[in-house]
Amino acid sequence: MSYTAKLLELISKQDGIVLTRDVEAAGIPRHYLTLLAREGLIERASHGIYVTPETFEDDLYILQARSPQLIYSHETALYLHDLTDRDPLAYSVTVPLGYHNRLLIENGLHVYTVKKEWHTLGVTETASEYGRPIRLYNAERTLCDLFRQRKKIDADLLNDGMKRYLARKDKNVPQLLRYAEQFRVSSLVRTYVEILL
Repeated sequence: MSYTAKLLELISKQDGIVLTRDVEAAGIPRHYLTLLAREGLIERASHGIYVTPETFEDDLYILQARSPQLIYSHETALYLHDLTDRDPLAYSVTVPLGYHNRLLIENGLHVYTVKKEWHTLGVTETASEYGRPIRLYNAERTLCDLFRQRKKIDADLLNDGMKRYLARKDKNVPQLLRYAEQFRVSSLVRTYVEILL
């Protein structure tokens, strides 16, 4: 099978989006991306990311593919967990302390930083609206992050998120309280839980 055929098969398997690192991992020389782009079969969506012309650009997936360290959090994760109806105006992401986030901020993202040991705590995976895998914090971690930032966010957003969370069948209140203890917001979270449960 030719490199071009292998590359087209890889693009098809990945629903029209291919990353340069995927091409290299498949043993296909990078310049075949350029050749397909010149023929109009793919377009460069961003550095290291190519899409077919008929593919919708999946912003959540592409952002994370460009910056693998970012994890969707706060208002964005709340929305993705269906704990609010408010579509975020800008995506909220969390990166480890010391991560060079200037480009993320320039792209209009709300960037939060945490200690490296907290960065991967509570990470889960879901599908973007186009069905591609993205990483975000679980509902419990998301709520604790919002409590930590409570002075900077809308109180109604936090109240609504907690009400929706506590009404769910899949809630994990012990996990929520463990995260709250670790993030030093346990008294606030306990008060909400006692009032709303």
